[in-house]
Amino acid sequence: MPVLTRLPHDAEWTDPDLVPRPVVTMGAAGIDLADLDADGLDRLEKDFHRHRKGQLLLLLRGVFTCEVEGGLWIVPPHSAIWVPGGVLHKIIAAGTIECYVVFIDPAAASGLPAKCCTVSTTPLLRELVIRSADLPLLYADGGMESHLVTLLLDEIAVAPTGNLHLAMPTDARLRKIAEMIVEDPADRGTMRTWARRAGLSERTLARRLTEETGMSFGRWRQRLHIMLAVKWLGTGSSVQQVADGLGYESAGGFVSMFRKALGTSPGRYIAERQPGPVSFR
Repeated sequence: MPVLTRLPHDAEWTDPDLVPRPVVTMGAAGIDLADLDADGLDRLEKDFHRHRKGQLLLLLRGVFTCEVEGGLWIVPPHSAIWVPGGVLHKIIAAGTIECYVVFIDPAAASGLPAKCCTVSTTPLLRELVIRSADLPLLYADGGMESHLVTLLLDEIAVAPTGNLHLAMPTDARLRKIAEMIVEDPADRGTMRTWARRAGLSERTLARRLTEETGMSFGRWRQRLHIMLAVKWLGTGSSVQQVADGLGYESAGGFVSMFRKALGTSPGRYIAERQPGPVSFR
């Protein structure tokens, strides 16, 4: 089907869960989220929902934030995320997006991960996804189209999975703290400060956060900062802008933290996710 350059009207929309094919791929390019009204944003899956089919979301431009029960995932440009069928999730996109969504029937997804994860994409995998978006919804069984779909599934199955993931607490008071930090990540308040804001004792905050995420408050907040940094870098913010937004006194301090956490500099991290040579177009 054609790549969408606008969100379709309800009468134009075909639910991929109802298409009797093992793989259905849809693409979207040049949709500026700043130009959408509330109804348009709702249709970009900003509320929790689930699909019968699994989803591989390949992002070429913009940034996706995907939250599943108990976890938050960031998908930078030229990366992908796998969401198994039936998993409750919500996806929030930022910037002008270019993306492809591969809906995979559970019967065809037996070799794919059982849990949500990021997926490292090769040029071949990216091009197979893009090529599959050109297929008719009801492509012929047993022909070239079916061979392409089989190869695509094989490539997804062997692709390395990533860990750009943050365990999210379910306790309402801890979620309040998470929301406040996201709203003002430059606030360098101590754990005691954040505990008081949420109506908790410092000891309770430390204990509950460790129980629900397996991390100390300091480590968890730093991991959240990393997620925000990747999101901002992916939408074109400079290293200095990201450092300022996270409350660092210097860009060097932010770069050191980023390198220690992810093993590379912010600039190299984003550069490595730029497109490589492709094989078809």
